[in-house]
Amino acid sequence: MAYVGLGANLGDGRGNLLRAWQRLGVAPGVFTRRLSRPWRSEPMGGASEQWFTNAVGELETELAAEELLALLLQIETELGRDRPRQGFDRPIDLDLLLYGDRLIKLAHLVVPHPELHRRRFVLEPLRELAPELVVPGRGQSVAQLAVALAAAGEQQLRPDSW
Repeated sequence: MAYVGLGANLGDGRGNLLRAWQRLGVAPGVFTRRLSRPWRSEPMGGASEQWFTNAVGELETELAAEELLALLLQIETELGRDRPRQGFDRPIDLDLLLYGDRLIKLAHLVVPHPELHRRRFVLEPLRELAPELVVPGRGQSVAQLAVALAAAGEQQLRPDSW
């Protein structure tokens, strides 16, 4: 099982997340399973004033992790993300969060996502799908990580609906 983080804060955020998820679902070698409900999160770091819409999707894939990453980047481009203009605001952001129980450290791909344990907007939707999943390299479940981060109260987050 692999988990993908979806986020957007430009345009129709929920619509962009759903369009990205649909494109993943028709890609060869990808079998989408479940998509969390959307969550609204305040921007981090003060680079934007626009709140994000976030979700996490669970999928099975025949693709290698690097191939899946390439597909995610392709979908981002198709949905209007201009990656060379890296900025905080974006119409879509797709991150490979987890790829089975694999630990991957390449120049262009690190799995589990290196910021996963610090992002409530990832942990809360992931907790909906797999609360007992132990994050490789962390030794704690998604639920444990989410509870600890929520207690710190660093980022406002609220559930939304499709």
